Amino acid sequence: MHLYPVSISLSSFGADYVHAQGQASLAPLVAQSGASHLELREELFDHFDAPALRSAIVDQGLTCVYSSPLELWQPGQAAPNPQLQEALARAVACDAVWLKVSLGFYSSISDLNLLHQQLRDQPVRLLIENDQTAQGGRIDPLVKFFTAIAEQGLPVGMTFDIGNWQWQQQSVSSAALQLGRFVEYIHCKAVQRTATGRLVATPPELTDLHQWSRLLRHMAPGLVRAIEYPLQGADLLAVSQIQVATLAALGQAAQEVAHG
Repeated sequence: MHLYPVSISLSSFGADYVHAQGQASLAPLVAQSGASHLELREELFDHFDAPALRSAIVDQGLTCVYSSPLELWQPGQAAPNPQLQEALARAVACDAVWLKVSLGFYSSISDLNLLHQQLRDQPVRLLIENDQTAQGGRIDPLVKFFTAIAEQGLPVGMTFDIGNWQWQQQSVSSAALQLGRFVEYIHCKAVQRTATGRLVATPPELTDLHQWSRLLRHMAPGLVRAIEYPLQGADLLAVSQIQVATLAALGQAAQEVAHG
């Protein structure tokens, strides 16, 4: 059986653990788990050492993804966020293939030509993720943005976060139907509501995995799927290996039928 590539977002190990260990030191764990990609988290850096990060990732034979909490568009501004250039530079310094950011406040005044100029000749590809905010986590603004991007031929793809739609009460099935053709990277997490009413990411149960397999039918086959839910336990490697193996096989039967 062909297995699909899996990424581990380092936030899955918990902020305290990541701060204590350092992101570069987690590369061996990610590689030994069976993942092919490692997602660096900008918000979890205590200090940024690109050579050390790049070396650690390359030494393990991993592909780097760089995640930034940056919002691409700011309120009332036509030009992209001025911090985009710094984020792109950091991603390039880590030899990342993708820079993942959020949409922000995309509107009719957002200048896609300016964005295109900033992305021209960049070795890293920009991916926009649906986040948990009203501005960047609803289907309609994202459909408008990606439709415009496609019409103008900009080198931008989508990170489809399966769980994040719940924060804005959006239908994940409708999102997959409308946005699936733009998706290049998938963030996987189940979501549960705590006793206090707060939504939290959790590992998937069987019902979640079945739903995720259905969602994948709207996307290109073989996309990298990322773990972005808690990886915790006394044997962290064993826990990680189980979850990587689960996601690597996700959607196998459905995509064999669709593309066989």
